[in-house]
Order: sequence, then structure tokens, then C-alpha cells
Amino acid sequence: MPQFLSPAEAVKIIRDGDTVIYNNFLGMYNCEQLSAALNDRFRAEGHPKDLTIYCTAGLGGWAPNTVCEQIITLGAVKTLMLSHYGSMPATAQMVLDNRIEAYNLPFGVMSHAVRAAASGQDYIISDAGLNLFVDPKYKGYQLNERSRQELVEEIVIDGKRRLKYQTPKPDVALIKASSVDSLGNISMENEPVIGDPLSIAQATKRRGGKVIVQVERVIDSPRRPIEVMIPAVLVDYVCLTPDQTQIQGIPGCDPHYAGDAPMRDEALVEYAKSHASSNPKDLAKRLIAERAARELKEGDVVNIGVGAPEFVAVEAARVGMLPKVALTVEAGSMKGLPMGGLAFGAAMGTQAVCTTAEQFDLYDGGGLDICFIGALEIDREGNVNGHYNPKKLSGIGGFINITQFTHRVVFCTTFSAGGLEIERDENGLKILKEGKFLKFAQHVTALSFSAQNAHENKQDVTYVTERCVFRLGERGLVLTEVAKGIDVKKDILDLLPFEVEVAEQLVRF
Repeated sequence: MPQFLSPAEAVKIIRDGDTVIYNNFLGMYNCEQLSAALNDRFRAEGHPKDLTIYCTAGLGGWAPNTVCEQIITLGAVKTLMLSHYGSMPATAQMVLDNRIEAYNLPFGVMSHAVRAAASGQDYIISDAGLNLFVDPKYKGYQLNERSRQELVEEIVIDGKRRLKYQTPKPDVALIKASSVDSLGNISMENEPVIGDPLSIAQATKRRGGKVIVQVERVIDSPRRPIEVMIPAVLVDYVCLTPDQTQIQGIPGCDPHYAGDAPMRDEALVEYAKSHASSNPKDLAKRLIAERAARELKEGDVVNIGVGAPEFVAVEAARVGMLPKVALTVEAGSMKGLPMGGLAFGAAMGTQAVCTTAEQFDLYDGGGLDICFIGALEIDREGNVNGHYNPKKLSGIGGFINITQFTHRVVFCTTFSAGGLEIERDENGLKILKEGKFLKFAQHVTALSFSAQNAHENKQDVTYVTERCVFRLGERGLVLTEVAKGIDVKKDILDLLPFEVEVAEQLVRF
């Protein structure tokens, strides 16, 4: 039976130099109360220090220095191993300033590595990341000069080059759940998605570590066995925190996210239409989504990414495709309407929730028909940087696993960024003010997606902007479509830093 402690008492078991593993996906299932207690302890004692944080995603918040990343900005953490830094702006800046040792690995790989650690393995073998920034020939996962650990190796099996990733070695696990029953078993019925709580607990206990779970409430009777997410035998301490939120930054608990208020397809479509953005600042994203959604086919299994791709889900509802496809998010939701913003990872009307590792089994196995995902830079060959530049560290997240193994890949990005202003009327699209930063470059700063890989894997790749569409051809980008009202030469070709092939018959959309 787990021991009940307050958050302040529970975090006292964390020692200097420990590796702390979090079950966390951006704003989902954040241990905010445990994090606050850990921050308070460090402020008062200067301990624990020299921590390593391992989190398969990121610690959420989407604003600088929110509660879950404060332990990092306070100076208690020596090393970070995350897939996503974009929701932790203060931490990301520390990494760019070379003030903390930090590594960036693919979300799916990290999730599978946790599961492997739970079964006693010290490494996993994967194709995810081949010829990309995490490949040992680039070592781009080492994010600054402080970061010298060799976490990825090249290995050849049956004549095929593959990647060998280390598995984590956690000393303490911090997990947020919904309830603990009378026997000490943990369930997560109020969470929109669940992550990998069982594997995290197993991996920690395998090393003799401690598992701390914060819950909202105690259930007086035993849970049905099928509802138990973490058995009591794997839990050391439980912290009762009735004021915890479902999603960091959003008060209360929405029953739609947890499936307590099911929504049929018709209701989802109406919800999406009623919540569609009318903000003029979102016009470019809406235009991108309008064109991108035309790539959907009935029966598609789809991944929806963060940022501009979030609008594709709403557009799918608007044009009647939502009931005909299965939209998914790497956090684990299947079907329904994926949410955006702070709630990214959650979904309205989801029909099933997988663990993160199980979702990436589907993705890595080629189970996605199509994905919609953002881009920071695109070069003439069709390579994409989706995670890093010297002034902005987003982190790779699930980008590699999703784009490397999906049959049809649709990149969704504005043509330029930093002040782009546009308008659309009956005459078409008009560029009022060009953005300061062009999204197209001679060479991408970091390689998140390889056009060479795409050719070898026979992937169909499309790049959708608010003003034009490119396809991946044999020699690189091919301009195939242009929005009505756009001057091909002035608004596209003259701005590109390279020559691009133009289709013989440009389509207007």
C-alpha cells in the first residue's frame, strides 16, 4: 500500500544528482503541485541540485517560467533530456545561451526507450532519425557546447544501418493521475490522454527508485482491474491534491476531454464550426488549412500537428470530412476533434486513448496515411527544419516519427514570418506586408526531414503556404499551385533564394 504524503514531504526523497522522470505531454497531466513543492524546497535549501530531467515530451505551460519548468530556471537541474522545448520558453533560452546541458531526441524514440527500460533493456534499435539531425554523423541532438554525452550510436544489422539509443535510468518518477482507490491502485479517468505511466513506474522501480503520484481524490472502493493504470505495488507515495487542473493553464475539468460527455460526429462538426477562429491574424493559417485539407481522403488515418496544422482539423469539419477520417495526435487520442493551443494533445469526442508508446507503434509501423505538420525552414531540395534555429528552439517532439514513416506528408507553413499581413476579397489574396523572415532557405539550419529519405521511402510530400503549393519532385521543390490574386513572379519567385522548378500548368486555388 503506498504511503500518503504531502507534496512537500514527498519531494524530500529526491537527492542531489538524481534523474527525475516525468510522465508529461506539454500542458497535459502536469505535476503542478509536486513541481511547486520541489521549487519551494530548492529555494529554501538549495537542494536537490545537479538533477537530470527526462521527459519524453516537455513540461508544458507555453509561457516563460511556469511552475513545472521553474526547477530548471532556478538552477537545480544540470541536464535535460526532452523531445519538446517549445512549451518551455525560459528553458529553451537557457539552452540557446549554453547555460544548461541539454539534449533533444525524438518523442517516439524516447517513449519506446522508457518502455524498453521497464523491461530491463539498456538500449533500443530504431530507424527513426536516420540521416537526420539525431544521426551520429550530425550529432544535432547535442544542443550546445555543454552537451557532450553520446546518446545515439550507429549500428549495422544484416547490412542495414540503424540507430542505437540509450534508455533512461530514472531514480524518481513524478506522475499526475486522477484517483487512488482503497487498495492504492492508480487510475487516470479525468485525463485527456495518459502518456506512459505504467512503463515509467516500472522503469523506475526496476532500478530501485521511488514512484510519486499526485491525485485529485481517493476512491473508497477498489477500481475495476481493467481501469487501473498503475498497480499499487509500483507506487511508493501518493499526494492528495484536490486543486489540480486537468490541463495546465485552464481552470476546471472539461468532461468532453475525458470522454464523460461523449460527442457524436454531428456534434463535433457543429462544435468545430462554432469555434472556428475569425481573428484576422489567423487568416493565413485558415487559408493554409483550406488548401491542406483537400489532401484528405475518405478512410485516412491522420496525424494533426501543433500550430498551423491545428486549423486543418477545423477545416475538415467545415467541409464534411471529419466523420470520414480518423484524426489522431501523438499524445494518444484516436478519432474525434483534436484541440489546439494550451489544450493541444486533448481531443473532443475521442473514441479511444492509447499510451504514447502504443501510438508511436502505429506511427512507426506506417499506420498513418497522411500527416499535417509545421515547418520552420524549407530548402530547394525539399528538406525541412521543423525544430531549431539559433533564435528559436522548438524541439523535435514527434516530428521525426510522424514524417519519416507516413505515406503522405503535408507541411503547413506561412511563406514568411514576423509581421506577415494579408487580406482576401473577391479578387483573391493580397500581400499587404511581407514577413521579415522567409521560410525558404538555400540550406536548412537543422535537418528534421530529409528529402532523400522521402524519395527512398516513396513518400508523397506537399508543402502548403497561404499563397502557393509546392510538391517534392525528383530534383527538389516544384511549384504546382498559386492562390488567386497572387503574382507568381513578384510574390513567390523573386522572393525565393533559389531557382525552383515551375509546373507547366500552374493550378489556381
